[in-house]
Amino acid sequence: MTDRSGFTDYVEEHSDRLLRTAYLLTRDWGRAEDLLQTALAKAWIVWGRVSDDPAPYVYRIMTNTHASWWRRRWRGEVPTAALPEHAGPDPAAAFDDRDSMWTALAALSPRQRAVIVLHYFEALPLTRVAEILGCSHSSVKTQQRRALARLRIDPALRALKEVG
Repeated sequence: MTDRSGFTDYVEEHSDRLLRTAYLLTRDWGRAEDLLQTALAKAWIVWGRVSDDPAPYVYRIMTNTHASWWRRRWRGEVPTAALPEHAGPDPAAAFDDRDSMWTALAALSPRQRAVIVLHYFEALPLTRVAEILGCSHSSVKTQQRRALARLRIDPALRALKEVG
């Protein structure tokens, strides 16, 4: 076991000065106490190898520990009394929007719904939609025009457009 005699006496005698030094490094009393405690714990481990004057060694531990904390600390958020930004979008609103869209699509005829889904949701060109549905390109364009006209006057989607 390493000889750790004198450690308690050193801590009792120098803790106020070490805490002030830690505060000057961190500029926060809570972090200063954490820094001092960490430095003393590291010094305790090697106390038997510390020379007659342990102060430089303990100060070195404190400065190195503080530097490593400073490098690792994320400085993106600063606590404030008032929130600087608004909360994010309401997740329930996104569900309501999707529900309104599905209700509006359900009101279309099956052929119109197929044209809208294939062209706008699946991003297929109208010529490919015509091939899939087995009809002419002009028929697909007519179904698309009629479906969009119905969607434009749908009350639920109109409310969405006014909000967004």
